[in-house]
Amino acid sequence: MKYTTEIVIDLPRDAFIEKLDNPDNMKHWMRGLLSHEAISGEPGQEGARMNMRFKMGKREMEMVETIIKRNMPEELHTTYDTKGVHNIQKNYFKEEDGKTRWISESEFQFDGFGMKLMAFLMPGAFKKQSRKYAEDFKNFAEKGISVAETN
Repeated sequence: MKYTTEIVIDLPRDAFIEKLDNPDNMKHWMRGLLSHEAISGEPGQEGARMNMRFKMGKREMEMVETIIKRNMPEELHTTYDTKGVHNIQKNYFKEEDGKTRWISESEFQFDGFGMKLMAFLMPGAFKKQSRKYAEDFKNFAEKGISVAETN
């Protein structure tokens, strides 16, 4: 399953990258994030891996983020792996009249019948989650609104 999410953030690209590139800010725009911990490589650089724990509804899940390409401030590509799901995220950042257009290309690969069935029956849930993260980042970056209190 592949789709693209786009959003314009009312910040110059350098300020946008500064907020996005700080792992301590993730709690302010990634709903459900319980913790994150570097597990290998130099944090924030190509090859770095980080374990992330989330609470989604009543269940907790862990995933591993791997930075596969870092060409800042233009692009950042990562993968996220959890049981039954491999997610490839290609993020592009375009400067536009003092604002930043964030283009995120998402590709999900599923293992096992159950995950494939869920993706087939509920593709909108994945798109909605991606859109929500983008909107939450926009609110945090532009207005300082954090989702941390609601986690």
